[in-house]
Amino acid sequence: MSTIVGHFPPNAGGEASPSSMASRSMESRTGRTKQRYGDSGERLVAGVVPLNAAKTHVLLIQSTRRNGWVLPKGGWESDETCTEAAQREAWEEAGIICKIDYDLGQITESRTPKQISKDSPRAVYQFYQATVTTEHQEWPEKESRSRQWATYAEAEKAMTGRPELIEALKRSTLQR
Repeated sequence: MSTIVGHFPPNAGGEASPSSMASRSMESRTGRTKQRYGDSGERLVAGVVPLNAAKTHVLLIQSTRRNGWVLPKGGWESDETCTEAAQREAWEEAGIICKIDYDLGQITESRTPKQISKDSPRAVYQFYQATVTTEHQEWPEKESRSRQWATYAEAEKAMTGRPELIEALKRSTLQR
């Protein structure tokens, strides 16, 4: 298991408290007023590799910015721990409740300078392996995202062009 290093503070992890996860909003957080940034200006992003209990499938979600499939992830905000951010993103984007199993470590993104913009700054990702405990039929981003379970091979193929997501998948215990 990896530990949180670098731009993520040592207390960034930790299980979300039951009270903070009990009442889930049906609205996604928007904007970046609470967004955390690293020392070099990179956006700090939290995400999950959501697996079924048997560890045979991963849940992918439809990307809203590009065609294709991605893992639930998004900005880590100043009023939450990193694991709370990862679980919030899983809820908002995929409509799932998940238990964080362990830390998959940091992944620095590999976009070229031409792909970096003011609206899409460089990011450092902190991923966690998680077990999906509940899939809800209604969730905040249901209208803009679909979800699908995939095997390792299917997920790897579906996320071609997203090396940071494939790296998180490789670090998980999803059966190959």
